[in-house]
Amino acid sequence: MNRIVISAMALAGLAMLLAAPRSVACSRVVYPGDSALYIVGRSLDWKTPIPTNLYVYPSGITKKSHDLPGAFSWTSKYGAVYAVSYDGGITEGMNEKGLVVNGLFCKGTVYNNERTEKNPPMSLAVFVAWMLDLNETTDQVVKMIRSTSFSISGATFDGGTVSALHWGITDRFGKTAILEFDHGKIDIYEGDSLYVLTNDPPYPQMTAINDYWKKIGGADMLPGTVKSPDRFVRASFFDNNVEHTGEAALGTSITRSILMNVSVPFHYTVDGDPNVSSTQWRTYANLRDRLYYFDNVTALGVYYIDLKKCNLSKGAPIMKIDNTKMADAVGEANSRLRVSPPFKPMY
Repeated sequence: MNRIVISAMALAGLAMLLAAPRSVACSRVVYPGDSALYIVGRSLDWKTPIPTNLYVYPSGITKKSHDLPGAFSWTSKYGAVYAVSYDGGITEGMNEKGLVVNGLFCKGTVYNNERTEKNPPMSLAVFVAWMLDLNETTDQVVKMIRSTSFSISGATFDGGTVSALHWGITDRFGKTAILEFDHGKIDIYEGDSLYVLTNDPPYPQMTAINDYWKKIGGADMLPGTVKSPDRFVRASFFDNNVEHTGEAALGTSITRSILMNVSVPFHYTVDGDPNVSSTQWRTYANLRDRLYYFDNVTALGVYYIDLKKCNLSKGAPIMKIDNTKMADAVGEANSRLRVSPPFKPMY
């Protein structure tokens, strides 16, 4: 290996260290299979427990964007399954049309500026619901975001941590978009293959780092730390080099194996870097077959909800799975859904 290559690698490594200090570790990857099979996998990583339960909401429910003056309301056109953290805010979900929205931490996020703060308020607790309730495709979500004025905010958690997020949006046709906020400006990146998302730096810088590693060739060497750019590079390489199948179970297993490769071992910590956090749970959303899998790292197996078998018609009850009672659950878990009141948004 000559000095030029060594210097380039050293500079790239330095860039990654500078770009992602004290990184929070969440990852999302879209597996493009055959026969219209798309599976969206994501990991949720944090330094303290984030209890997360699943809620299945039918269509026809009216919701509000916030409890502040000037908030707006909508009535859901589609039913959906939501992953609700602290029983107070939606982290991600999939609706009955096979649209998925995943929220991941992004420390560089600044939602508002002096101009946007005057817009109607939107809470992070229900932002994912707004997108899933009213849209069938990624293009529709993007159009709604671009045509609606709102000021986004949310409650802090875990002793005052600000929910600085960005989002991956994927529909059943494989169309993807990345949504990021930069001091009130909404940056939306669209395409058919924006399949990987982790945390910092912002998406354009992340893809530039990934382009560098593509030239090296992942079969010979891949970055191996739990930092955000390293996870992005590994997930991208494997997602582009695994077998493509139309078989749902096999595609889910492949997606799960990629997420395992970029997950952080449970109770792993880094001295002096408390925000490098272990994986708490993973999900896999089969957009073609409307199957939503939940993989809690402290449970014995993986279970799923078949959204096609849920009653999502107007007037149907809200259903819930309490994950504290699912340690032994494996396979389809529709029978373990229980009627529930709606969750209370942490505005």
